[in-house]
Amino acid sequence: MGHGHTHAPVTAAGGQRRRLLVVLVLTLAVMAGEIVGGLVSGSLALLADAGHMATDAAGIALALGAVTLAQRPARGRRTFGWQRLEIFAAVGNGLLLLAVAAYVLVEAVRRIGQPPEIESRLMLAVAAVGLAVNLGSLAVLHRGRRASLNLRGAYLEVLADALGSVAVIVAGLIILTTGWTPADIVASVVIGCLVVPRAWHLLREALDILLEAAPRGVDLDDVRTHILGVDGVLGVHDLHAWTITSGQPVLSAHVVVDDAALAAGHGGRVLDALCACLGDHFDLQHCTFQLEAESHARHEAPVHD
Repeated sequence: MGHGHTHAPVTAAGGQRRRLLVVLVLTLAVMAGEIVGGLVSGSLALLADAGHMATDAAGIALALGAVTLAQRPARGRRTFGWQRLEIFAAVGNGLLLLAVAAYVLVEAVRRIGQPPEIESRLMLAVAAVGLAVNLGSLAVLHRGRRASLNLRGAYLEVLADALGSVAVIVAGLIILTTGWTPADIVASVVIGCLVVPRAWHLLREALDILLEAAPRGVDLDDVRTHILGVDGVLGVHDLHAWTITSGQPVLSAHVVVDDAALAAGHGGRVLDALCACLGDHFDLQHCTFQLEAESHARHEAPVHD
């Protein structure tokens, strides 16, 4: 027996497509400005930030496409539709971020001892515009960042961009006031180091979902205790909880019910109590339960988790 719902696959990020599109346009505009500014001024920090922006633009475009596909209805063999594509997009974002960080750090090391001449005023102007646009993008993504892993990835990318712009501004001020051009290399290293932990955190969360780990905040021992607390329930096995995509946790379990309760037709009451209990305590709205009579236990496989 199960508790199911019939509805369109509206994911947590589904309502945020317009935000992603706005941020994508802003990111592309800043990226173009930083490429031109970096080439003209000779600043590696600006080019590094432009490379980071290019990766962000690709990642956000990938997230936007994945979110759009995830809204397609489930049919045929894809019983959950395309919702998992959002998580694959998050993995792609994390890998792209790590690749950009590696490039920036390698290029910074290569320039040690050979810092080029840098036009600090142009460097400062471009970085200041980039920071302003990044702050605007952060404001656009702020509301949806906790609801969707994809939006969280985009938010972290833009946040790293903003911090990178700050690093470029500081380096530009140092070069302008002291003439110490290695500050540009230092800023590049700072940008690379800012990217790595955020990329790793995003990858770890996405991989947890792909490996079907229990959703964050869901303790299966606690879930088991709540299920056993429902009147008429004698045991529970084959208990599994996982996440399809951001905001879509699911749970399934085999629940052993007293023979007398089932014989009296109380299976529906037990099922309703189970779904209400898990929905209220753990925010698990998509639950599937198989109710089993106590006498059925001998027909079950000898090992259950």
